[in-house]
Amino acid sequence: MNQSKEYPSLSHITDQEAEALCQELRSRVIQVVSNTGGHLASNLGVVELTVAIHRVYDTSRDRLVFDVGHQCYVHKMLTGRNGRMETLRSFGGIAGFPKPAESQHDACIAGHASAAVSTALGMAIARTRLGEDYRVVALLGDGSLTGGLAYEGLSMAGQSGEPMVVILNDNGMSINASMGGIAQHLAKQRLKPQYLWAKEIYRKIMRATPPGRVIHQGIHKIKEAIKASLLPCSMFENMGFQYMGPVDGHDVKGLTRLLRYAASVDGPVLLHVKTVKGKGFPPAEKCPDEFHGIGPKNQAAPANGRKEETFSQRFGRDLVHLAQEDSRICAITAAMTDGTGLSGFAKTFPERFFDVGIAEEHAVSMAAGMAKQGLIPVFAVYSTFFQRSYDMLVHDIAIDHLHAVFCVDRAGLVGDDGETHHGLFDPGFLQTIPGITVLSPASLGELSDMLNQAVHHCNGPVAVRYPRGGETQYHENHSGPAACVLREGEDLSLVTFGSLTGNVLAVADRLQRDGIGAEVIKLNQIIPLPTQEVLHSVQKTGRLLVAQECVSMGSPGEGILAAVAAQGIGLKNTVLCSCGEGFIPHGTVSQLRAFCGLDVESLYQKAREVVRYGRKETTGCSAH
Repeated sequence: MNQSKEYPSLSHITDQEAEALCQELRSRVIQVVSNTGGHLASNLGVVELTVAIHRVYDTSRDRLVFDVGHQCYVHKMLTGRNGRMETLRSFGGIAGFPKPAESQHDACIAGHASAAVSTALGMAIARTRLGEDYRVVALLGDGSLTGGLAYEGLSMAGQSGEPMVVILNDNGMSINASMGGIAQHLAKQRLKPQYLWAKEIYRKIMRATPPGRVIHQGIHKIKEAIKASLLPCSMFENMGFQYMGPVDGHDVKGLTRLLRYAASVDGPVLLHVKTVKGKGFPPAEKCPDEFHGIGPKNQAAPANGRKEETFSQRFGRDLVHLAQEDSRICAITAAMTDGTGLSGFAKTFPERFFDVGIAEEHAVSMAAGMAKQGLIPVFAVYSTFFQRSYDMLVHDIAIDHLHAVFCVDRAGLVGDDGETHHGLFDPGFLQTIPGITVLSPASLGELSDMLNQAVHHCNGPVAVRYPRGGETQYHENHSGPAACVLREGEDLSLVTFGSLTGNVLAVADRLQRDGIGAEVIKLNQIIPLPTQEVLHSVQKTGRLLVAQECVSMGSPGEGILAAVAAQGIGLKNTVLCSCGEGFIPHGTVSQLRAFCGLDVESLYQKAREVVRYGRKETTGCSAH
């Protein structure tokens, strides 16, 4: 296979050529993802659907909105990026999600779920209001319909009358329509070309005269009553969509024909497509969850040959132990059972485990109800997805000061998923929640202790945030106080928390060899911010460097600087090292730390500057 091959427009290829292209692209997806890592099963499931879309639509002008965006690999191959797919999800390479900065064919950012219909409707409205000529398609799949936002978009889009097509990629991960033989037969008849075109002609004729409209209305009511009892389409048609389906999502010829018809309809259309996640790769078809996201085949193995325990796994194991001792503990996840380490809890306590789907807002409100009535809900959620729950945290949890525990996984830089998945914002938005406590373990032992503290020794809402993966350089356990001094020194105060602790200790060791005494203060609790140890240290050293793996706005570092200023402490030099004020691209965590100036070498050089230039005040150290 020619890896650098780029594909021309597909608008004029034959059905046979399209089928051959699908085979070629499926092989290419397997080849690429095996080498780079990424989302395999979901992309194998949309090969024929993506080719059919590109046969009908010109995505450089027409707007194709993905939901969820990790289904976009074939789309990228067909839009001038096939030659760069070997750089998928690597630093400076192709992103694993749609990215308009990469190509005009990517309509918008799409890293989170359930937003496509709302975004597509906005584009359709803009087209109509500005009198422009392009078509709009929203491609939903992989659980998007488990999120409430999808229904908010569908409700308005169906009533809007805007010409647009919503494609529901039903791979069994979102909805499973139960259909009998009669319903399947009727669905097939409804999708025949002669039926579709005859339906349009009949509708136009009957609506042309008053008597015709009366007759059409009566027949329509009878037909709708029959369909409601036999076909799985009444919900969408009640919303205002012309429903088509379900159809075979791996029949590129049939999909092309149906999309051409759907694109001609003057109003909203919903095309229900049945696909197989992992299609064409038997291991992925058999276990689509295991092959949803995979690592690269050349990923280095641990030196000792054993797979190291991750923070997520330790959390899941510890929560099972806590739940064995306290029947009030319940676990909640938002479609991330395996990712958050809750598989064992789900098997051990199925009656106390709740997977709400891609519905983080609902999860927090449900946790509020549980807490209000005496349970101890523990919601395990990725930092980036927790952002969606802000209003519920304020309104449903904080105002009533309810004791709910939020285990914030993937805190900090997460690597190759990039901007939409880094957990850099939770310290900033959580510090605005009145009454919340936020704990930040830096080792597995600290996570165990802090989870127990959060469940049994904290009042009100409490969050425990921890990184993706396992321990790095730091393996100690200093989880007792809100802040602790790990190294004593007289020349410089180094303050940090969470996953950067190992880096900062390494910096202190290098400074010690240079004859510079750095005092290392680790914050175990970042909200409310414990400042006593920091203030005592900076009064002694006169110099301060704060290292934090989050954005600077609203960060603990800013809180420390404010506390120092409020006490009127005059420092010779201060510097705040963070991930800056923008968005961080994709790459390995080590590459991104270097990019942000948070690796050991960068922090060491910055610390040397703080000591050397004692009279110069600086702010920020990120390079981007």
